[in-house]
Formats: sequence, C-alpha cells, structure tokens
Amino acid sequence: MAYWLLRSEPDVYGWDDLVRDGGTEWDGVRNATARIHLKAMQPGDQAIFYHSNKEKAAVGVMEITRAWRPDGPDDAWASVAVKPVAKLPKPVPLATIKAEPRLSDLMMIRQSRLSCSAVTPEEWAVLMELAGA
Repeated sequence: MAYWLLRSEPDVYGWDDLVRDGGTEWDGVRNATARIHLKAMQPGDQAIFYHSNKEKAAVGVMEITRAWRPDGPDDAWASVAVKPVAKLPKPVPLATIKAEPRLSDLMMIRQSRLSCSAVTPEEWAVLMELAGA
C-alpha cells in the first residue's frame, strides 16, 4: 500500500462534501508531476485529504478505490476515484506540519503548489500521530 496527500479548496470541494457523497472522482488536476502521482495510485492506497487555502490543514483519510483513468478527451491528464475512510481526530495545520522536523522532507512542503503528492510510510505515521489517530 502507498500513501498520498491530495489537496482541495474546502469551499470548492471539502471533506464534508466527500462524506456526503460517499466518494468522488478526483479530477481536474492539471500539473504534470501531480499526474505522475495520480497514475501511480492503486486501489487500497490511503490518502490524506488536505484543505488548502483558507484552512490549510490535513482533515481526513481517504482510500483510493479505482486506479487512474484519463481525465479529458485524451491521456494527457488523469483522475482516480476516492472514498472517505475517517475524519482525523484533530486537524493538522500547515504550521504544525512545517514545524515538525520529521516532516521536513514531505513533498507537500518542498513543492508547495503540488496538489497530489506522495507520502512515505514514516511521514504518514508522523501525520497520524499529530492528528491523534
């Protein structure tokens, strides 16, 4: 199993929307590096749902339920299907993530505009610890 971090603006599509819908197509990502990550995702992988912009915090855990498929008329972009697993016991704000030395190599920190990024098992464990999970 692999771990990921997927970002969305909560006023566009947030954790509560995902829970209400029971799952969604994670589409509309238009970044070449993010596309590589989307294409690497497999059913059963876990992903952190991160609210960007206003809240700037990790808020929940999702599961990848379907591997990538083309997002658009050709194979230029990719999307995956996700479903909610659990809301984090407490959100993990960006400031907390940046202040944690064990997360200094987290791809989200190194490439701050990347909407889909890989998370190592060690980073995942630290994020879950910070969330009280």
